[in-house]
Amino acid sequence: MSQRLEGGTVVAAAVAGASAVALGAFGAHALRDALDERALAIWRTAVDYQFWHALALLASGLLARGRSSSALRFAVAAFALGIVLFSGSLYALALGGPRALGVVTPFGGVAFITGWVALGVHGWRAMDDSP
Repeated sequence: MSQRLEGGTVVAAAVAGASAVALGAFGAHALRDALDERALAIWRTAVDYQFWHALALLASGLLARGRSSSALRFAVAAFALGIVLFSGSLYALALGGPRALGVVTPFGGVAFITGWVALGVHGWRAMDDSP
């Protein structure tokens, strides 16, 4: 099971990281003249959080190599969900999506926080299991 978690998580991290770079470049070049400063700032925030959590996914995938756990699996799911909800809603808002999408963004933030807490739980339990 840990090989599947490791491989799948590293693939998800690679997709999230590559798309964050592409979306960042798209925002910096293609959207620079199309969006106002506020919308561009929202876009940059989405890219930043997506990229940081792509790195969190990568770290989680590498941790699964040594020892998988339900907390680590939960962290992976929470990081991925956070990218979709938080960054996804911000991308849509920056592009002029309905303001009601702003309601989704905090749920993504909570998913990110939950993922970090779950990652900490995984680490804490790993310390208890060490010789």
